[in-house]
Amino acid sequence: MDFKDYYKILGVEPTADEKAIKTAYRKLARKYHPDVSKERDAEEKFKEVNEAHDVLSSPEKRAEYDELRKYGQHGRPFQGPPGWESRSSGGFEGGDFSDFFSSIFGSRGGNGNPFGRGQQQRSAGRRGQDVEMELAIFLEETLAGESKQISYQVPQHNGSGQRTGFTTKTLNVKIPAGVTDGEKIRLKGQGAPGIAGGANGDLFLTIRMAPHPLFDVEGHDLIITVPLAPWEAALGTKVAVPTLTGKINLTIRPDSQSGQRLRVKGMGLANKQGERGDLYAQLKVVMPSQSDDATRELWSKLAEKAAFNPRTQWSN
Repeated sequence: MDFKDYYKILGVEPTADEKAIKTAYRKLARKYHPDVSKERDAEEKFKEVNEAHDVLSSPEKRAEYDELRKYGQHGRPFQGPPGWESRSSGGFEGGDFSDFFSSIFGSRGGNGNPFGRGQQQRSAGRRGQDVEMELAIFLEETLAGESKQISYQVPQHNGSGQRTGFTTKTLNVKIPAGVTDGEKIRLKGQGAPGIAGGANGDLFLTIRMAPHPLFDVEGHDLIITVPLAPWEAALGTKVAVPTLTGKINLTIRPDSQSGQRLRVKGMGLANKQGERGDLYAQLKVVMPSQSDDATRELWSKLAEKAAFNPRTQWSN
């Protein structure tokens, strides 16, 4: 049995990230799709591309494949490491997948240790496909501790492993405290159903923080810009400042500067331990967009009275 290098099939490096793998797969799937491709052996190449993507897009399958890959790159029939046993010996029918794929993920469905030396009980089933999706959440939802309903499609297969279509699955997912943008959450057994009694695949959620109209995020801290009129910065004032859980009254001291940050402790995002970061109110002095003659006259008198040059540091 020949070793299949799934990275070469997709034309990516072994260090390729999830995005690069997905991009390469989509490009090749369009190129070799039997319904549109005029390439020779398009159907076989299409199956190879699908098989490579099935393995490399699943974190568990990819890790398992990478462990075996070092034994199959020497130009001789693939045997696996010492003590390794082919998983196809349990009578698994591979459907659209190759014998090589079946030998790795067949009778144990991609679960378990490939160096297990036959200690685990074998079955004829195949593990269901993992499903990946992005989940957009609002900053407020990271503090609510409530469940968020999601819907996604999972592939369906018949008893011989051939894909028959998709079905929509709906779940209520509780957002864990301390999640960050780009973080992955694994929901075990919530992927595609197993084939012929195999275990279900997993669902992997990639968290994407939806941009907030008021707050920027720095780690677990939040930044909000607080606009001030020039006289508010000069004389001091109190400003009702929004937070994720309501408004607070923030005291602006006299002679405050534009760009100055005021720290409000414990009003940021939660970390894994449930402790919250801080909120930083960044002051920004804003001039009126229009003024009349009387207002400009007052500004002139103020300029004479203050005798202030903001560019003294430029002087030699």
